[in-house]
Amino acid sequence: MALTQHFFNPASSSFFHRSAFTSSIPFSLRTNTNTVFFSPRVQNLQNPAPTFSRRLFLPSVSAIWDALTGGSNNAREAVIAIRRGMLLFIQGDVLGSLAEFDKAIEFDSRQKAYLWQRGLSLYYLDRFEEGAEQFRLDVAQNPNDTEESIWCFLCEAQLYGVDGARERFLEVGRDPRPVMREAYNMFKDGGDPQQLVAAFSSGQENEYFYASLYAGLYYESQKNSDAAKLHILAACQSPYGQRSDDYMAALAKVHCLCRNWSSD
Repeated sequence: MALTQHFFNPASSSFFHRSAFTSSIPFSLRTNTNTVFFSPRVQNLQNPAPTFSRRLFLPSVSAIWDALTGGSNNAREAVIAIRRGMLLFIQGDVLGSLAEFDKAIEFDSRQKAYLWQRGLSLYYLDRFEEGAEQFRLDVAQNPNDTEESIWCFLCEAQLYGVDGARERFLEVGRDPRPVMREAYNMFKDGGDPQQLVAAFSSGQENEYFYASLYAGLYYESQKNSDAAKLHILAACQSPYGQRSDDYMAALAKVHCLCRNWSSD
């Protein structure tokens, strides 16, 4: 998980990009509790761009061969299910997205170790134990993924409290992005989210967005909903949050919808 990066997922037989479709469409958010409306930019998952990310190739010869050759019918169906799941999440149908991600695993069980998207859906459905398991599986395959370590913490903070989650904290390698290195240290050791935001308030647009998003998520882990709302709404309203095709920009908006937060 990283800023507008492209993912080559060896087990999914496809490249994934955390950008969104260039068109905007209204949708209803369908979760366990409510239905609201929002207009996102959603990802064109039909022809993801074939570039590589910091995710390393993993030692699965059959999976890499599938990726290069198109693989079996089941592998292709799994990729289609993941694409549908990502689109549904961006559109606000969190429960529907999880159903598609689970379907992908049924088609191709290798998918489960790479489905960070599934972990995000589980978080917003309050299925924190399963979410933590998903992120731990992902980090086992990619021990340098800062964001998955943080999301595991966020799930486990809901289960065990902040101190308990910190005791279980998944340590990962050094992230090349300064904003994510600072966010990682804040979740791992404790810190001041306000300082995180201030440090990147005059930096690049994506850095301010990510600082605001993770400051809000940190406050949410501490049960401070007012501060969480302030920062995540700021992330949504930032230039990057408004214009970016990043999957995480869509996530910030879905977060607000799931919490019934409004900028009005």
